[in-house]
Amino acid sequence: MKLDLLLICLAVGISVPASDAGVTEEQMWAAGKLMRDVCLPKFPKVSVEVADGIKNGKIPNSKDTNCYINCVLEMMQAIKKGKFQVEASLKQMDVLLPESYKAEYRQGIAACKDSTVGLKNAPNCDPAQALLSCLKSNIKVFVFP
Repeated sequence: MKLDLLLICLAVGISVPASDAGVTEEQMWAAGKLMRDVCLPKFPKVSVEVADGIKNGKIPNSKDTNCYINCVLEMMQAIKKGKFQVEASLKQMDVLLPESYKAEYRQGIAACKDSTVGLKNAPNCDPAQALLSCLKSNIKVFVFP
């Protein structure tokens, strides 16, 4: 998974900055598109229209959409085996988001730190859906590929 993220960053010209400089919105969306292009074919029951709906904040609750969301969140290193990876998410946020998004995302991540607690990942990827729904509710400028 870390290799996938590194390859995505290299493909869109994102380097891991020594400071918290972040990336441009164009680079952010390009990295997100690559993640989406990896995960969407793994879940053929999730149409492009449904994925676009998720991108726009309409988060359905079904096994296929939840597992698609889980795939993307795993690529972002935000979730692992159904557990929210708070520290890894904060680090990835610094790499994958423009500076203007970071303060609000830090607050959203803090608000959602317990959103996956007590949820079982198998067989329906429920923690991913819960996490993304929480983030959507707590971050005004919602971003998901």
